[in-house]
Amino acid sequence: MQNQRVEFLNEDGHTLSGILDTPSTEPRAYALFAHCFTCSKNLKAATHITRSLTEAGIAVLRFDFTGLGQSEGEFADTNFSSNVRDLISACRFLDEHHEAPKILLGHSLGGTAILQAAPEIPSAVAVATIGSPADPTHVAHMFSDHEETLAEKGQAEVRLGGRPFRVKQQFLEDLQRHDLPSSIGSLRKALLVMHAPLDDIVEIDNASALFAAAKHPKSFVSLDKADHLLSRESEARYAGQVLAAWAGHFLPEAEAPPALVAAADEVVARTFVDGFRTEVQSGNHALVADEPGSVGGSDLGPSPYDLLSAALASCTTMTLRMYANFKKIGLRSATVRVRHGKVHAEDCVDCETKDGKIDEFQRVLELDGDLTDEQRQRMLEIADRCPVHRTLHSEAKVRTALADS
Repeated sequence: MQNQRVEFLNEDGHTLSGILDTPSTEPRAYALFAHCFTCSKNLKAATHITRSLTEAGIAVLRFDFTGLGQSEGEFADTNFSSNVRDLISACRFLDEHHEAPKILLGHSLGGTAILQAAPEIPSAVAVATIGSPADPTHVAHMFSDHEETLAEKGQAEVRLGGRPFRVKQQFLEDLQRHDLPSSIGSLRKALLVMHAPLDDIVEIDNASALFAAAKHPKSFVSLDKADHLLSRESEARYAGQVLAAWAGHFLPEAEAPPALVAAADEVVARTFVDGFRTEVQSGNHALVADEPGSVGGSDLGPSPYDLLSAALASCTTMTLRMYANFKKIGLRSATVRVRHGKVHAEDCVDCETKDGKIDEFQRVLELDGDLTDEQRQRMLEIADRCPVHRTLHSEAKVRTALADS
């Protein structure tokens, strides 16, 4: 998964901050994620759900609503309607810079906002909610202790999730303006309702109301062991995996690249346009190579030098095994650890090259068995007879040609 920080303007001219998570290959589709009330794009559950989606080839944009996280604006000036407008602005950003979202996902009140915004997002074919209220006014109870202050002064400072927020009377008034059941009934998109029966923030009855208001195709998934915030990674990852599998049914079939085919005596590698993830076929054996995130890769497999080190390590252990079998030495197992690095030639006392840097492989043998000191020393010498070791020390040529078009 690759993360890209993005920014875009909402309808009021405020800069909203987001993260675009993309898979290591060309995305099969784009999704928009709406977080819970007063949460942010960095909510752990959002991160885990997003990872499950990207692993299924789906890119995800998550962002901070106006006045939250790293986005501009005052939270006190926002309301449910402004959240819906922020979602539409996010869709416009995806459409202009990448691809309009086909999947809409919202957690808690974010799911309620997604349902309200969905009819205005024609590109979306699938909508999913997690622990979402069936009515925006569900959050009004959070301000019940401040109703008099809000009525008298028009605003009040309240604590939500352990943090202080300034809320205005207009927020509560705006909640009353929305007819969510009507919006759900005319959705004309596939709907997935996910909810935890033990959710003590948004009761399970809300899921029943959402499901009843929707028309088919609609589905319900019970998140049996989860809490409202999906605070356990396993539960959040499960929700993301279920969503990816469900949404995939409504997405166009991904065009699979032709399979790699390698002869018995060759290795074939193929890298696509995005990232460094590389398919490797060695005879009948499939591998994956990649680069670490520090150099722009996704770390989905060993790097080319890691594979070269693996070749040296495995060749060494096989050579030691064959020698032990031939000499009937009591070697139970041989473990070889290899580290590769670049060192200055001038620091290498036994190197012919004296300028620039050279490749250095540090190899450590761990020999388990009933071996004498003399046998161990002999095994150390035999390690240098490994064919890959000899190849690295001998003259080699790489001859390259273009394949026929």
